[in-house]
Amino acid sequence: MKLVIDSIEQMQLLGKKIGEQLKTGDVVVLTGELGSGKTVLTQGIASKFGFKDITSPTFVISRIHKGIPNLVHIDAYRLLDLGSNSFSDLDLESYLSTSVFVIEWGADFVTTLTDEYLEIKIEMGERDNHRVVEILGSGDRWAGFKV
Repeated sequence: MKLVIDSIEQMQLLGKKIGEQLKTGDVVVLTGELGSGKTVLTQGIASKFGFKDITSPTFVISRIHKGIPNLVHIDAYRLLDLGSNSFSDLDLESYLSTSVFVIEWGADFVTTLTDEYLEIKIEMGERDNHRVVEILGSGDRWAGFKV
């Protein structure tokens, strides 16, 4: 499924709609250039769970927002050159049963957590806030997913 997004508000609303369908144990992988809107989309997802002030965990790699469920927000960009073991070393599997995961730059690492995940690819458009968002599901959990 592909969508065209024309504003920050639309990206946050898309995130909220996705968040409404997430449950404990779900993993969302975000792919896109720097500045494409990955963190803005995450803010929308997080708003569904009552979390505010979501910022990119670029320098700390991950942030765990405590709640029911927890929201584990990961920016795996700094791990790309280190290989898949670097992601496994974070021991995030222990949070899978109590959390929803959003992993920016996580396409190379997601299968160390699960084979079932929602992948969202964000491409920059021709205008400032114009984005093309492609949503792909992997595994039975995401069969027929729609927003």
